[in-house]
Amino acid sequence: MLFSGMPFLFYFLPVVLIIYFIVPKCLKNTVLMLSSLIFYGWGEPKYLFLMIGSILLGYFLGMAIDKSKTAGLKKLFLSLSVISSVILLGFFKYADFFIYNFNAVTGLSIPLLKIALPIGISFYTFQILSYTIDVYRGDVPYQKNIINFATYVALFPQLIAGPIVRYVDVCRELEERTHSFEKFYLGIRRFAVGLSKKVLIANQMGEVCDVFRESADKSVLFFWVYALAFAIHVYFDFSGYSDMAIGLGKVFGFNFIENFNYPYISKSISEFWRRWHMSLGSWFRDYVYIPLGGNRVKTMRWLFNTFVVWMLTGLWHGAAWNFVVWGLIYAILLIGEKFFVRKLIGKNAIIAHIYTMLFVIIGFVVFNAPNMATAGQDLIGMFGLGGYALSSKATIYHLSSNAVIFILGIIGSTPLPKKLHSKLSESKLQGLISVIEPVAVVCLLLVCTAYLVDGSYNPFLYFRF
Repeated sequence: MLFSGMPFLFYFLPVVLIIYFIVPKCLKNTVLMLSSLIFYGWGEPKYLFLMIGSILLGYFLGMAIDKSKTAGLKKLFLSLSVISSVILLGFFKYADFFIYNFNAVTGLSIPLLKIALPIGISFYTFQILSYTIDVYRGDVPYQKNIINFATYVALFPQLIAGPIVRYVDVCRELEERTHSFEKFYLGIRRFAVGLSKKVLIANQMGEVCDVFRESADKSVLFFWVYALAFAIHVYFDFSGYSDMAIGLGKVFGFNFIENFNYPYISKSISEFWRRWHMSLGSWFRDYVYIPLGGNRVKTMRWLFNTFVVWMLTGLWHGAAWNFVVWGLIYAILLIGEKFFVRKLIGKNAIIAHIYTMLFVIIGFVVFNAPNMATAGQDLIGMFGLGGYALSSKATIYHLSSNAVIFILGIIGSTPLPKKLHSKLSESKLQGLISVIEPVAVVCLLLVCTAYLVDGSYNPFLYFRF
């Protein structure tokens, strides 16, 4: 079930909202837990038992860690949590990847398992791990109420696309949270913005990418149009879904962390990763990078730590070599920045921004390729080394047909719209804005609904992960 799908928008969500706000406070988490399990089981009920099993395992291991009297026992139960989580994630997400590569290296023909990837397993596995690790560290007490813990793990607003919500960030709100008309409206507004980003921009750019793949009339310019279209697509698709998740969380009284902070205005690769998928970056920083020693170690050890974290970041996104390479590209770029790139660029903001976006776009071309051979062909085409014409009629047609969406995507990925809204809200037009804004929110929802009713292209990229 997609947030941007008709069943969710007009059946599931209204029913859940009505029940949630009718029941007494003591039952609200129960409603959220049950509705989240229904939401998860809607598309693949067979994997509902996997989620329930993960919840029970995380709950009892968290309790065992907290109740253990010795450091040895605490470490044992934490190890069980980490190992069991890694095994589950590794089996369902990476088994065929390892079998395929093992066959390629050894010449054997071990049959692939062909296991479907459970939706959201990367997200809820990381959430359970952050909980047991934080309980082990003494950062949070274990959750005594299994309903509350299950609600935390399965919470449908952030289940399938994040942000990766840590228990430490929501433990108080699981026990005590407030609801108000203002929070409800702000949540719906944020949801409407996210839905619009997804339906009106991301989907359109996704179609351009699909047209490029199917086209036999490629050109150097078309390769760059595709690369830019995908960069816009992935940002508005994922940040739009994060906006919807944060908005829904606010409707239900939760304050989820932000996941994006205008990454395309970055002037370095390190800044880009402070702004892009922030919940994932902070997770790897706090639970992998710092425990490995972070940057407070000798240079060779720091290089090792950096490569490990970025290889894992790539693998987290998918069981394919292009994801691994994508992650390692960032490791190399970050190492290069530390030692010499910043000195070469200096303080020239324009050159720094061009450098950053060039490598981000190149990285996304690798990221989105079905395999490394295609990634290589795309990069060769982008730099005019494949014998392609500089342009073509098909390129000009698709670029001109989608020019407005390209412009909206570029402007929308900057803070300009938010700054304009803030200035208008604080100006003499404040009263008028307060009237226009709710109308605009309703209009956005209606326009998005019209697109969805029309049966428009509506995939979600991060379902792959």
